[in-house]
Amino acid sequence: MNIKIIPQVQTLKYLGIIMDYKLTFRDHINYVTEKCTRLVFALAKSAKINWGLGRKALKTIYVEGILSLLIYGAPVWIRAMEKVKYKNKVTRGQRLINIKMAKAYRTVSNEALCVVTGMTPLHVKIEEAARLYQYTGGSIKDKGSSTMIRQQDFGSTLQKLI
Repeated sequence: MNIKIIPQVQTLKYLGIIMDYKLTFRDHINYVTEKCTRLVFALAKSAKINWGLGRKALKTIYVEGILSLLIYGAPVWIRAMEKVKYKNKVTRGQRLINIKMAKAYRTVSNEALCVVTGMTPLHVKIEEAARLYQYTGGSIKDKGSSTMIRQQDFGSTLQKLI
């Protein structure tokens, strides 16, 4: 009666991470970097060399908005960063905002921009986020205290709090 054909898809977006059938995360990295590039170009309209947003405001926007977008789900797709082309794609996104923060020319190297702006290279931040997740074992922090709660213990701890 209600027979419907379910189409086979090449990619799937789950919890904000785009996965493909080979788990290369190419589409996820492309999507996130394009989204961040659009945000940077929107900010570029208000961050000119002689006027507009200052370095501190741009750094706050980068750290709170753009960086969190780029790092989201890093423990899942960290293996994709082993490929040079994905690492370069992510670095290009950071380079754009670093140029705006430093109010520098586009010919300045990314390493110099990171030093001038005081920002850690993005691929290092992504590796740091993934290692932190692995180190903590996927733990979450209890807001009431500084104790760590493992996910398997979360249910019993939640019952104790209630």
